[in-house]
Amino acid sequence: MLHHLSIAVKNPAHVARVLAKIVQGQEFPFPVFPNSYIVIVGDKYGTAIEIQPLGLELIPGETAVISQTNTSPSSFSSTHAAMTVPSSQAEIEAIAENEGWLHRYCDRGPFDLIEVWVENHFMFEFIPPEMSSRYTDFMSIEKYSSFLNGGQIQLHKKT
Repeated sequence: MLHHLSIAVKNPAHVARVLAKIVQGQEFPFPVFPNSYIVIVGDKYGTAIEIQPLGLELIPGETAVISQTNTSPSSFSSTHAAMTVPSSQAEIEAIAENEGWLHRYCDRGPFDLIEVWVENHFMFEFIPPEMSSRYTDFMSIEKYSSFLNGGQIQLHKKT
């Protein structure tokens, strides 16, 4: 189980407020790193999203993690997250639209989701309740293995 992830953005305070709306959680300052925030989802798993300023790099220190600032970071990364959220597709799209963030419905084949590009550079794949069963039905060891081996898989069909 994934308990938290961290993302780097240009405006951490604002992004924290917007992500808190989508996950229907609460944002707080995250004093571990400067200008950082955390969104607590409020579920039974302790799920959270840490939001740090673009350029913050975590590196191994003598006994624990330390941070440094990269003054010329790329705003793109292969890092992304898929997350089931309580907001509907329409709610996710309305929030992203209000922010001017690229968003789109995507059918990945075995499952579908809504891509939201936070600040138009970090991709979240949000899975609203109406799409979550396709993802969880597919993402098992047996079905993924069968998928890779070209086997037939029984998927929960979208209605």
